[in-house]
Amino acid sequence: MSSKKELKFTVNGQPYDLFVKPNTLLVEVIRNELGLTGTKRACNSSSCGACTVIMDGLAVKSCSVLALQANGREITTVEGLAKDGKLDPIQKAFLDHGAYQCGFCTPGMLMSSKALFNDNPTPTKMEIKEALDGNLCRCTGYNSIIRALMDVAKGEYKEDKVG
Repeated sequence: MSSKKELKFTVNGQPYDLFVKPNTLLVEVIRNELGLTGTKRACNSSSCGACTVIMDGLAVKSCSVLALQANGREITTVEGLAKDGKLDPIQKAFLDHGAYQCGFCTPGMLMSSKALFNDNPTPTKMEIKEALDGNLCRCTGYNSIIRALMDVAKGEYKEDKVG
């Protein structure tokens, strides 16, 4: 008898039906089974936020979620942000503002930001800072990230103008 359990979920709009061990982490399935390596695995302790994905609208750290907890859920990874070859406004703002350095934390920052903007399209600077509280960056000092997100909040990056 196999110790694997069925996992049915949707990632970036694509349904998946897999069998995983009960102790498998969501980040492992995303990276190793689905090949979506934009989600980074860094601290393994839910401290840095590099593994952040959106699960049913909420930003979650996929290194602290068992894959089976995602059963029946909708997951969005950083690969799911761009649509039809067009960058998400948040991605475009990050590029324009140089809001990345080494890029390791960037996917998690983007996903936490996307969850915030999905819930609140015009967040304040304080709300942006609070949304990013669980994401660590060792390179930028956060200033360019905050500036990029403030411009998105001000409406300077619209879906139809981003490409």
